[in-house]
Amino acid sequence: MKSVLQNYKKYIPQILLVICFLFGQAMSELMLPSYMSDIINKGVVKNDQSYIFHMGGIMVGVALVAVVCAIIGNLFASRVAAGVSKDLRAGVFHRVMSFSATEFTHFSTASLITRSTNDVQNMQQTTMLVLRMAVFAPLMGIGALINAVRLSPGMTWTIGIAIIVISFLMVILFFTVMPKFRVLQDKLDRLNLIISERLSGLLVVRAFSAEQHEEDRFEDANMDLTKLNIFINRAMAFMSPSITLIMNASCVLIIWAGAGMVQSGDLMVGQVMAFMQYSIHVIMSFLFITVMFIMIPRAAVSARRIGSVLTTEPSIKDKQDVSGISSHENHGIVSFEHVDFSYPDAAGNALTDITFTARPGQVTAIIGGTGSGKSSLISLIPRFYDITGGSLKIDGQDIKDIPLAELRGMIGLVPQTNVLFNGSVRDNLLFGDPDATDDDLKLAATIAQADEFISELPDGYDTEIAQGGTSVSGGQRQRLAIARALVKKARIYIFDDSFSALDFTTDAALRAALSENMKDSTMIIVAQRISTIASADNIIVLDEGRIAGMGTHRELLKSCDVYREIAYSQLNEEELAVSEGKEGL
Repeated sequence: MKSVLQNYKKYIPQILLVICFLFGQAMSELMLPSYMSDIINKGVVKNDQSYIFHMGGIMVGVALVAVVCAIIGNLFASRVAAGVSKDLRAGVFHRVMSFSATEFTHFSTASLITRSTNDVQNMQQTTMLVLRMAVFAPLMGIGALINAVRLSPGMTWTIGIAIIVISFLMVILFFTVMPKFRVLQDKLDRLNLIISERLSGLLVVRAFSAEQHEEDRFEDANMDLTKLNIFINRAMAFMSPSITLIMNASCVLIIWAGAGMVQSGDLMVGQVMAFMQYSIHVIMSFLFITVMFIMIPRAAVSARRIGSVLTTEPSIKDKQDVSGISSHENHGIVSFEHVDFSYPDAAGNALTDITFTARPGQVTAIIGGTGSGKSSLISLIPRFYDITGGSLKIDGQDIKDIPLAELRGMIGLVPQTNVLFNGSVRDNLLFGDPDATDDDLKLAATIAQADEFISELPDGYDTEIAQGGTSVSGGQRQRLAIARALVKKARIYIFDDSFSALDFTTDAALRAALSENMKDSTMIIVAQRISTIASADNIIVLDEGRIAGMGTHRELLKSCDVYREIAYSQLNEEELAVSEGKEGL
């Protein structure tokens, strides 16, 4: 909660202005019933037209002051509410961008979207309400009550009855609705999760003809949320006619009591009318205060949800005394020394005793069966996860001693899932380096075997790419992802099964281009196909998180049973018989 409230500090001057203008509005509105009483008692009763016009003009002037104060107060209140919500959204987004994979297992993507939108919207609405009512309602209520007592202490019991009835209704509403607000946010999280999952997996849903099943799941979640919203809205809607009934009943009660006092000469008609106006102000102020006490706990639920994101420290972050990598050691040597790794809350290690070195100018390949730990291993290099044992170094320096921005800046990563962003081909390639020239983009695309198909697109490099890259084929998307990494001109390149969607001809041409143009970079390739890595300088074979073998293709065929089984399952006898020379990457 404290992390959320801190966002209001810089708006204190504007909040003070809101208070000043609301004070002016309240004082102006409290003067109007008194003027109305004088007009009736001294103008209407005595048929004094000049007095009526004179006091009427004053009332119009005071009313205009109240209107101007209300408009300016609302303007500043709106600016504060909108500004705070903007800061909260930015804060949540900034914090989420620093999260490691561990934090994303705690906060689902759907929940983070809900917290950034719906919860922030709740905070904005409540901020606006509180700024308007927290000062205005007490001022109006206290001021109106003082004036009502001053006019007729004998009729204040009518106001007391109205307040007691309203209090009774608000207590019932409070205990009925408040427990539902947290449930409402959880159900909204669930609905967003279903929508997000089903939209991202739409092709799978269609492939299995599971549209009806998914529609039923969505309908169940949607109906749960709808029923809860209907319940809350019905309860809140009950309040408006109830308050109208109470106010009208109070007016009738005041007229009944006031008629007797007018008849006895204790009050004048104008004073009864003024007392009625003051009583309405008291009732409405009390109502606004009560509504605030209902809305604030609702906002508190949202504030806690937002605060839990803002106060969650990333498990992977820079050390306070990170020194950065030495400028004279600018090679890109990646060294694993007896590295162990286990996922958070996992029962055992995903990787155990991993030791090898990847050097510039060489291709280090990683292969193994499904679940052997290939992707886990390469995710340690950019510190998407931290190792749990041993040491991982770049150019002799522990990666934990290198600032994250600098560490990831020296790595060009092509992930297993190729993600393209909404925008043009050029925009996606510039993601690798915003300062890259057109020649840089063309060179990277040429190496990635993407320049030819880009040139055939309607607008070439300026062709718009649909969200997620759905407007290009899987192979084209993969080549664009490779080109994006090459634009970065990194010291270390990591290709996580990045050639799987390419045909053998394109695969061979791309690897040959990489070998020719990236001689000074360290290349680490994770692959499933033996043909992709057969000519690598060093091949690491993983089996159940351990190194089962290490060496060249020829060496592993002789010494590693796991590698031999993979090779026999993929290569024919003629290919297996090839045992001489290296043919480039």
